[in-house]
Amino acid sequence: MPDYPEPLARLINELQKLPTIGPKTAQRLAFYMLKMPDGETAKLAQAISEMKTRLFHCTICGNITDKDPCRICTDPTRDHKIICVVEEADDLLAIERTKRYKWVYHVLMGVISPLDGVGPDDLRINSLSERINNMSTKEVVLATNHTTQGQATALYLARLLKRPEIIITRIQSGIPVGGDLEYIDEVTLTRALEARQKME
Repeated sequence: MPDYPEPLARLINELQKLPTIGPKTAQRLAFYMLKMPDGETAKLAQAISEMKTRLFHCTICGNITDKDPCRICTDPTRDHKIICVVEEADDLLAIERTKRYKWVYHVLMGVISPLDGVGPDDLRINSLSERINNMSTKEVVLATNHTTQGQATALYLARLLKRPEIIITRIQSGIPVGGDLEYIDEVTLTRALEARQKME
């Protein structure tokens, strides 16, 4: 890295830790922020600080929220008998952007990945099982990503949650292998959700 003044070098280094931000992009962002009016940089810093201090995970579904339970879990217009299971909160937001589904969600906070030391007990699977046992659930939509870990997690959940009275479905066509839901366009994601198939 060039010989930047220490505060600038530190900002560039911190920006590089963000996803998809390489050294050149981090440098451009840092210099852009340097040119911003003081009031704008203060607003940016405050927004980041408030995000960290005021947001947390809903105790029911795991969504990111500033109220507990979250707005989705307390929405009486939603079909609380259908639970859509996703890996992360940003996957939930991707499905919500389609504006087609009025179900509720359950965020796992990751996927089963033995190579990374992540097993079922490290995810929000027990709370999902408890929700299903305590509610009159009619369908569980498994919307984990189509990665090796996402597929393995979906298969594990399908076996674990199997009940005679519950339909377990899996999102299907349109999602490329290895694709993350947060990066899929709304039309493709809608088709994949509409084409969900029952898992035996």
